Amino acid sequence: MNIGIIGFGYWGTNLVRNFAALKEVNVKYVADIRKEREAGLKKLCPTAQFVTSPDIILNDNEIDAVVIATPVHTHYNFALKALNNDKHVLLEKPMVSGTVEAITLIELAEKKNKVLMVDHTFLYTGSVQKMKSLITKGEIGNIKYFDSTRINLGLFQPDVNVLWDLAPHDISILNYLIKEKPFSLNANGVSHTNNGIENIAYIIVNYSSGLIAHFSCSWSSPVKIRMMLIGGDKKMIVFNDIEPTEKIKVYDTGYEHKTDEDKKNILVDYRTGDIFTPKLDQKEALSLMAADFISSIMNNTKPVSDFISGLEVIKILEASQESIKNKGKEVLIK
Repeated sequence: MNIGIIGFGYWGTNLVRNFAALKEVNVKYVADIRKEREAGLKKLCPTAQFVTSPDIILNDNEIDAVVIATPVHTHYNFALKALNNDKHVLLEKPMVSGTVEAITLIELAEKKNKVLMVDHTFLYTGSVQKMKSLITKGEIGNIKYFDSTRINLGLFQPDVNVLWDLAPHDISILNYLIKEKPFSLNANGVSHTNNGIENIAYIIVNYSSGLIAHFSCSWSSPVKIRMMLIGGDKKMIVFNDIEPTEKIKVYDTGYEHKTDEDKKNILVDYRTGDIFTPKLDQKEALSLMAADFISSIMNNTKPVSDFISGLEVIKILEASQESIKNKGKEVLIK
């Protein structure tokens, strides 16, 4: 299968490396407007041809699939042209700049019977797969809360705020782990660079069941934190992605509550049990994602990170932006 990769920056380099390693794939072209990047491609994938125009990839009838790893504002036009030229498409996260663009691409992909997939790499990690397994088996119980923190110092983006940059990772994980659909959210953020692009932001996502999800994102933290807390009524999970080995810990911890006879006071009984550290699959997530994309094309199967995953992330990001601009007003997620 011949593929072309548009964008040879930091993430594009990783994509080239992983697709080139798949025996079913021939990376025919890599496109980047920076001609000086060609030397790096020759070392990484000598058989691939470096081009400075994405149109060479998009118009080549021998190209079966296109991988797009460029700034988000370019995704829609590249993907639209690729699909119209009968090519399968993999988009770097976030999928596109808004729900209208996402729905247009989805409808076109379905009409053309082409795979349209989003690179939500974290869904392929051993950590997320383990959490999915624990939740599906009922070991955690009914999920009551999901609390995510993704903060660091920089890199300030010139075109999107901190939520569009960092939150897609954790929103995609939330949507993958939790079957229930959210109905609304509230978001707040602030720009300390006076350009209207928020560098610190928070989202609270609301569910009909009482489940609540919270996201904290920042480019202005003195420390790098990648942590997620998932609370069930049976057990609780701590996912610390900075931890080199024991990324997941399952706490046999919880509480039960009842009211007293006068129904005035809440009585809470706490339970603290063992801490379990499960063994995780150590395969590179990006390699699994690339293989899933190719397998979906060859076998006509649904990928883990499909276009619905991409659309649901965009819905939350778009609603968050609306809420921030309206000083934290609750926004319904359509």
